[in-house]
Amino acid sequence: MSRHSRERILARIRAAVADAPEPPEVPRTYLTRHTPDDPDAVLDLLHENLADYRAHVHRTDEAGLPALIARLLRERGARSVVVPPGLPAEWPAAATAEPVPDTGLTPAALDAVDAVVTGCALAVAETGTIVLDGGPGQGRRALTLVPDLHVCVVREEQVVASVPEALPRLDPRRPLTWISGPSATSDIELDRVEGVHGPRTLEVVLVRGARRTTG
Repeated sequence: MSRHSRERILARIRAAVADAPEPPEVPRTYLTRHTPDDPDAVLDLLHENLADYRAHVHRTDEAGLPALIARLLRERGARSVVVPPGLPAEWPAAATAEPVPDTGLTPAALDAVDAVVTGCALAVAETGTIVLDGGPGQGRRALTLVPDLHVCVVREEQVVASVPEALPRLDPRRPLTWISGPSATSDIELDRVEGVHGPRTLEVVLVRGARRTTG
């Protein structure tokens, strides 16, 4: 379609709706969550739903995070791990896997790496979903789609109960990736196959805040 034709069509649409009444205000009184207002219950629900999606869920505090990441990589046989820009240096510091900084790695180069470690933007308890937005410590989308193992760190303060609570905290202009468990698909006979469109294994580390680690 030429630019002239497009402008004519848009002009006719504007003329047609020029005298249209303002749309009615939509009430926003619907229920936004089904979970009690209890941080412990919300975190437990996220753990349960992630596990239901066949993610492997672990809990630790800040001090134990590097050792846990190192153990997960070792137990999965990862010899190399992609390090996204902005990932806290101490997270993979204890790992024996070779760190591979993302300097614009090609898909073939990413496919040769065993694992990736990232943070996240937030997580939704009621749906068991982790949201990535390409921010610091997360990297571009390809990093979490090509390697076969994804270790994702979720801090307690990043967990919300429901999707309506999550949306105001996200920037819709950013490249949002919503993850509910490892990549999986099934054929017409419902035989489940994992790792087709993303990582075969998702290890989620829930990091407790100071409130939980005192006393």
